[in-house]
Amino acid sequence: MTPEQISMVQDSFKKVAPIAGPAADIFYDKLFEIAPQVRSLFPDDMSDQKKKLMQMIGVAVNGLTNLDAILPAVQDLGRRHNDYDVTPEHYDYVGEALIFALGKGLGDDFTDEVKAAWVETYTTLASVMIAAQKDAVAA
Repeated sequence: MTPEQISMVQDSFKKVAPIAGPAADIFYDKLFEIAPQVRSLFPDDMSDQKKKLMQMIGVAVNGLTNLDAILPAVQDLGRRHNDYDVTPEHYDYVGEALIFALGKGLGDDFTDEVKAAWVETYTTLASVMIAAQKDAVAA
């Protein structure tokens, strides 16, 4: 990730943070629309889950300038996903839902460059999580 991409992601997330609740609603509505089979992996009451999602995204976004500092937490999250029966395919659905939600939340501010920066960010972090998850299974 380039410094410019990191800046775009961080600046755009500052615009999403004030609408965290509706953004999380859009995200999960889209996720369950494109991957209804994952709905059972989540609690019936999604209130806490939505808050955790936005908090985790915030921590990751704020930590992008020092990726080495957040990698242990990202890896741990990946390992914990084994407990929830998450598969590598699920990360594709989450990425699609995230980009969709960001597009809705940012509107015209979700330029092609901002979208590309978010895709790079998500791909980077998801690959770290998937690798940690696979390593934990192999161990």
